[in-house]
Amino acid sequence: MMNTAGELPLARWWRPLDAGRIECRLCPRQCRLRDGQDGFCFVRGNRGGAMRLVAHGRSSGFGVDPIEKKPLAQFLPGTRVLSFGTAGCNLACRFCQNWRISRARAGALAGAPVAPGWIAAAAVRQGCRSVAFTYNEPTVFAEQALEVAAACHAAGVRTVAVTAGYIGAEARAEFFAGMDAANVDLKAFTEEFYRRQCGGRLGPVLETLAFLHRETPVWLEVTTLLIPGLNDSEAELGRAAEWFATHLGPDVPWHFSAFHPDYQLLDRPPTPVATLGRARRIAQAAGLRYVYIGNVRDPEGGRTHCPRCGRAVIERDGYRLTGWHLRAGRCAYCGSEVAGVFEEASAGVGGRG
Repeated sequence: MMNTAGELPLARWWRPLDAGRIECRLCPRQCRLRDGQDGFCFVRGNRGGAMRLVAHGRSSGFGVDPIEKKPLAQFLPGTRVLSFGTAGCNLACRFCQNWRISRARAGALAGAPVAPGWIAAAAVRQGCRSVAFTYNEPTVFAEQALEVAAACHAAGVRTVAVTAGYIGAEARAEFFAGMDAANVDLKAFTEEFYRRQCGGRLGPVLETLAFLHRETPVWLEVTTLLIPGLNDSEAELGRAAEWFATHLGPDVPWHFSAFHPDYQLLDRPPTPVATLGRARRIAQAAGLRYVYIGNVRDPEGGRTHCPRCGRAVIERDGYRLTGWHLRAGRCAYCGSEVAGVFEEASAGVGGRG
C-alpha cells in the first residue's frame, strides 16, 4: 500500500488547521502535523491536508491464546481468544515488552491488508469466543478495530481491547462502543511515573477507567505492572487502591503483574513475589473482591473467590483452569452472585489454556 492520499483511508477524530496543517483528536497528545508528517504513534499522518491511516488493514501477527493471558479472569474464563495487533503506540513506555511492535512504523507490517470478515471467520474456525486487539495499542488503529468488531459481532464473536486507556474524550465513546471487554493498564498512580517512564499523563487514563465503569456495559479489568522502586511503594499502592474502590467499586478485577527487565529499563530487577502479594493484600484491604497476581506461578493469586463465602469458584494453574464451581454465574457453594461474564460451556477444566 503506497503512502498517497488517494490510496490511504481517511481517519476519524481530527480537524484542519491553517496552511495545510491538521490536529489529531484521537488521544490526549493532539499531534499537530504538517503535510507528510506522521503522528507520535507512527500510523496516523497528514497526507495532503487530511489525516490518513498509514497502516490500515494490516497486521503484525495473529495468535490463539487463553483469555486469561490478556489478562481477563472473569470474562468467558477458560475460552480461547484470537489475538492480533498492528504497529505503533501513543505512549513510549521505557519498559515495553512489545517495543519491536509498539515502536515500529507501518513499513514493518505485512503488505497485504486483512479483511475484517476474514478475522471474524478465523476466530470461528479456531473455536475462539472472542477477538482481542492487543500486542500494540489498539486505540491508534481504532477505525480498523471497529470494522473488525462489527464483523465479529455479526458472526457471534465478542471483542476485547487490551489498552493503556490513553484516548481522548471525542474518540472514547465510539471506540469502546465496539468492545465487549477491556483490560486497561494502570501503569502507576503518579503523574511523575507517566511523564518519565511513559511520556504521557495519568489523568486521561483515570478518566477512561471511570468512563468505562460508569457509562458503558463493557466488562472491565485492570492491570498494573509493578516495577521495583518505581511504582510499588506501599503509599502509592494504598492511594491507588482507595481511588480504585471509590471510582470503580469492589467488583472490577485488578491484576498485579511481575516486571521483567526489557527495552530501555534494564537496570531494575524482576519483581519479587512478595511485592505482588503485598500489593494484593493492600487492594483487598481497600475492599476489592477480585485481585490477581500475574507473570509468576501463584495458584492462590490466580483463583477467583466467592465474595460471600470465600471459597474458590474458579481455580487456575497459570492460564489453565483446574476447578470450576459456578452455576449460572453463582457460587456453587452458597449461591451468591460472582461478578463477570460467564458461559457454562467455558468451564473447560483441565484442558483449556
